Amino acid sequence: MRIVLFYSETESFNFFTDRLAEELKARGHEVFILDYLQPRSQGAHSYQAFAEFAVKKIDAVICFDGLGSREDMFIELWDAHEAVVVNILMDHPLRFHPMLAKHPRRYLLFCCDWNHVEYVKRYFGREVPCVLFMPHVGVLPKEDSGQEIPYEKRKFEILFSGTYYQPESMLSQIKEQLHFNFSDNTTAEGFYRRMYQELVRDSSLTTEAAVLDTAGRLGWQISEDAVKMLMNGSVYVDWAIRMYQRERVVKALAEAGLPLYLLGRGWENHPSVHCKNVHHLNDRVPYAETLPLMADAKINLNVFPWFKYGTHDRIFNTLLQHSLPLTDSSRWIEENFTDGEDIALYDLDHLEELPRIAEGLLSDPDRAEAMIEKGYEKVRDNLTWGHCTEWVLEGIRNIEKGRYAPYPRLS
Repeated sequence: MRIVLFYSETESFNFFTDRLAEELKARGHEVFILDYLQPRSQGAHSYQAFAEFAVKKIDAVICFDGLGSREDMFIELWDAHEAVVVNILMDHPLRFHPMLAKHPRRYLLFCCDWNHVEYVKRYFGREVPCVLFMPHVGVLPKEDSGQEIPYEKRKFEILFSGTYYQPESMLSQIKEQLHFNFSDNTTAEGFYRRMYQELVRDSSLTTEAAVLDTAGRLGWQISEDAVKMLMNGSVYVDWAIRMYQRERVVKALAEAGLPLYLLGRGWENHPSVHCKNVHHLNDRVPYAETLPLMADAKINLNVFPWFKYGTHDRIFNTLLQHSLPLTDSSRWIEENFTDGEDIALYDLDHLEELPRIAEGLLSDPDRAEAMIEKGYEKVRDNLTWGHCTEWVLEGIRNIEKGRYAPYPRLS
């Protein structure tokens, strides 16, 4: 097949694009990567080079979070080619309502959480009849990358790679960003702040459940369109609750005196960053460069971005780098991994236990290494970019064979 992918401003997506391109080329497909942000540039990824590639039929398009599939120009182009467009969402679909309502005709959406799949089916079932679950995947080290760092010689005891913003800094943006036609924006802001408190109170709630519960507690009788509007507007609440839990998890380990290394933006604003046992390594590190750092850690910490029935690539990359993930759980993780055998879990509702869990793992390297080996084998055999490529290709073939209904163009 002849397949188009994209480079964009999201550095991690560009890394994912390169992994997919490598796998697709290895299977004999012809791949063009279009630089989405540089329309006037010259070279292999320019629009000029793309125009030459597009003279012949394009069979498929693969993008992340809709970049390259939601613009009118591209929608018309992909429909003219009758291309199958595969959109891989890396985040909750509530962030992408306009894209779910308007997209190319032959369209397949992948979500990284089963709850997200159900969300799309419930609120956009007519517009997106082809929505499937696909887990995140990890990067399998190359065979010639050298031997793994001996566990006892690793530089970092506990490493966390991710950004941090103070929760209130996220909540404070709600008022500025409200774009609903409410007669009183104060009412809408109050709704979202109450919704945030519901998520703080009950860490098992999904974001979409919190919207419905909050509306119910306020006694609101609202239409499905209004519910969708509220869902789409809850982005900053979603960010705030993620940051709230990241703050709590890091604080629990920091105050227990455990050696903790933080990689990413914003950690200078964390209340525990000045503890002597907490080290802020760097602000911005390209995705590929985080992998050797993960490999140099005994434990890699994970805090799920509120995916209650989903996955996260940080877990799988950790295991493929021969390190141990210490993470809160999701229903998918519980169905596919076993705490104490191939993964280490903690409970957001019992963070007082987290330091004891981490100390136990650090003090028992034989146990930790045995867990890493089992987890590595599971991810290697099931959750790499090679597997992702096969899932995507299978989805494209099914669309072409008519096994999924095409998106009906609305009049």
